[in-house]
Amino acid sequence: MSQTLTQRSLQAVWNPCTQMQRAAHVPPLAMVRGEGPWLFDETGRRYFDTSSSWWVNLFGHADAGINAALKDQLDRLPHVMLAGCTHPPAIELAERLSGLTGQVLGHCFFGSDGASAVEIALKMSVHYWRNSGRMDKSEFVCLRQSYHGETLGALAVTDVALFRDAYDPLLMRAHQVMSPDARQTQPGETSADVARRAVADLRALFEARANHIAALILEPLVQAATGMAFYDPIYLREARALCDAYAVLLIADEIAVGYGRTGTFFAFEQATLAEQSPIWPDLLCLSKGISGGYLPLSVVLCRDAIYTAFLDDDVARGFLHSHSYSGNALACRAALAVLDRFRDHAVLQSNQQQAPTLTEALAPLRDDPRLAHVRHIGMIWAFDVHETFAGSRFAERFHLAGRARELLIRPIGRTVYLMPPYVLNASLSSWLAAQVHATLDDVLQQANPGAHRPSEPAIA
Repeated sequence: MSQTLTQRSLQAVWNPCTQMQRAAHVPPLAMVRGEGPWLFDETGRRYFDTSSSWWVNLFGHADAGINAALKDQLDRLPHVMLAGCTHPPAIELAERLSGLTGQVLGHCFFGSDGASAVEIALKMSVHYWRNSGRMDKSEFVCLRQSYHGETLGALAVTDVALFRDAYDPLLMRAHQVMSPDARQTQPGETSADVARRAVADLRALFEARANHIAALILEPLVQAATGMAFYDPIYLREARALCDAYAVLLIADEIAVGYGRTGTFFAFEQATLAEQSPIWPDLLCLSKGISGGYLPLSVVLCRDAIYTAFLDDDVARGFLHSHSYSGNALACRAALAVLDRFRDHAVLQSNQQQAPTLTEALAPLRDDPRLAHVRHIGMIWAFDVHETFAGSRFAERFHLAGRARELLIRPIGRTVYLMPPYVLNASLSSWLAAQVHATLDDVLQQANPGAHRPSEPAIA
């Protein structure tokens, strides 16, 4: 008897972010086809991709427009090295991304994935200060609960113990400051008050160490991998002002939150107050949604002052970071098709119209005593399950229960979140909310079999 794809995978593939000892209990789903928000396994069963396949898929699977762009590029130029060469998709992508920042940020440096973009930004910031005669500025600051990737440099500015503890001896030492996570509100406080407390912690560090600090790195508005920790945009404004005052570069890691996830194309845009000139970071990292979930690609955009600091006849003063597929033409062409969609189909405006339908459908969760911090921003929804109700292996059990209800969903600890592709409508939103609520009831009944089962929510 022939083996299934899942069986073959277990014998040959080491899955990422997975304890393979548990793979026999939670076998990987062998997906063979995608269509819109749905993925189909080898048996033909469908699953709604609630996390956009780790936050990368923007417009659904097998999108006709991106498919057509890639097919056209495949016949033109699949790849050429970007050292000593260039090509139209890379040029146009760099131009258009810079245009979205009002030309404040430009000269895109291409990488392969989010962690590599963070590595590039960290190296670039230290090298910038070195070229500027400030070799003492080589330290980094990150927020507590931050996640920036799992290569060694990115891991050094990540504060998720599960990812970094095993490799701690290999990591450089970064300063950690208070997270502005709004879930830390004390009685009488607002999310803005929490942000101000976090700003005070950052200011104290800058007062003590600014002469040695190269850059502050942060995820604007949402610390995603720590459990969708939302925070007030006042923190971005104040952090920008402090970085200016103390000569510290500001790196915005928009890998998860860029491309409309928080409601604006760049999350950092929400730091600008009405009637004021836009404020921007010094370096901006993008990946995930950049190619619409098709091909690995990342970019780092920087201010002109950073770029010009590397211009010299001395090769050693140049930025020599590289990889063989940097600026891959196919990936860049997919990224251009994504920008075309935003431009031609008013994606941000459409999301603003569609998001309230899912928010309303999920509204009954706000009164569920088993939950806390039911929250929403842009195209991200999340809630936390109280520890007393969650039980052991909550995320694993929720994932498996979701499969039974046609959901591909992976909680982060006790945080259940939705970050779906931008294809929602009233019918899908109603269905998705109902399935999430039913899955929650299934799992929490397992953990608390004697608990009272709440009445079914009224979902339109």
